[in-house]
Amino acid sequence: MSEKLTIGKLASATGTKVETIRYYEQIGLLPAPARSAGNYRTYEGEHLRRLSFIRRARDLGFSIDQVRELMGLADRREQSCLAADVIANRHRDAITRKIADLTALAGELDALIASCSRNTVADCRIIEALGPTLDMPFTQSRAHGPD
Repeated sequence: MSEKLTIGKLASATGTKVETIRYYEQIGLLPAPARSAGNYRTYEGEHLRRLSFIRRARDLGFSIDQVRELMGLADRREQSCLAADVIANRHRDAITRKIADLTALAGELDALIASCSRNTVADCRIIEALGPTLDMPFTQSRAHGPD
């Protein structure tokens, strides 16, 4: 691709917000582009390829650090892909743990919902379970501020 892209066209082509592209440049994931005579960023095909790689990896839930590692591996195409396999396996294992945690959480919520009498809020087991304990009034339990 020999066509120069503006940041807006690069954003549109990859489904990435302009602010995110600038952030990726700032943290070194995306190389700084050349500047036009009017001092506008001008991107090339390599920027498009790298940003597409970053976007796909982020869509799969890889962290910025993992993306950085994977991109470093992608830049050294002759080496073994074992390191990429290790990164992907660790990420999958983390996802599996999160799924297990979310499944347990869903089970707790199912039990709460099942225990609800559906009468009045005064009798609601959901509200009761979310509320403060008897020795800690609601006003004190929220004294720490928003989460």
